Amino acid sequence: MNTASPVETPSGKWSGDENFPVGSWLLPASLRPHVAVFYAVARTTDDIADNPDLAPGDKLARLDGFERAIRGESADDPDFVKSYRLRQSLAECGVTDRHVCDLIAAFKQDATKQRYDNWNDLVGYCNLSAAPVGRYLLDLHGEDPADYEASDPLCNALQVLNHLQDLKEDYLELDRVYLPGDWMEQNGVAVPDLAADAASAGLRIVIDKALDGVDDMMARARTLPGRLKSRRLAMESAVIVRLADRLTELLRKGDPIAGRVALTKFDFMSCGLRGMASVWIGG
Repeated sequence: MNTASPVETPSGKWSGDENFPVGSWLLPASLRPHVAVFYAVARTTDDIADNPDLAPGDKLARLDGFERAIRGESADDPDFVKSYRLRQSLAECGVTDRHVCDLIAAFKQDATKQRYDNWNDLVGYCNLSAAPVGRYLLDLHGEDPADYEASDPLCNALQVLNHLQDLKEDYLELDRVYLPGDWMEQNGVAVPDLAADAASAGLRIVIDKALDGVDDMMARARTLPGRLKSRRLAMESAVIVRLADRLTELLRKGDPIAGRVALTKFDFMSCGLRGMASVWIGG
């Protein structure tokens, strides 16, 4: 049954379609419903930003509606019932609405910004589109905000990896390029090169430079599991760290322009077992 409101544009994606666990069974059962409510708003607003049939102004208006409802600036509008549910969830858990509002700010940026000048520009986008998810989970579990310094690079690395996987699709379907423009120019890469049958030598250099940036992020991110008080959240983060490292390895070897580079079921199983074991043994 379709329960989407008229302002929503469901893509059909759900948490099981993500590269990395979203509210998995590793998290405490009492918190999983709150994560699901958070994810529902994130998925819904992301789908609006990614809908190629909506004009930028229409996207912004719809996203503004979700944000106003979360902030408590509107009430009793059935179009934004998911936001009201999240507002209630945040109040129950004592978690700020800043994290989800930062996500919506990223999706508003997606509605109007299609190119990124340099690496810092791209990381700035990730600070809105990815880092808030980790911050929300840390706050939900009562972790120390100081742990943002390890969570942020992990979430941002995941975002860059997702962008590298979807380089061709993002360009062809949404005319978005999540690669640093200065690196592309320095290596003789033009935007239409993303539609080729395979990555050019110059584009391969740019992809590898982005993966080098991911490696730098992951050097800080790998400290996250050992910093956390919640063993369950530590296990989840340890699994995600291993999945990120594995996807980085696959993208080093594979060509995301020639075909999708993705984790396999074996990768998920292997990284899951090794990640959980590292926390149990380390604990």
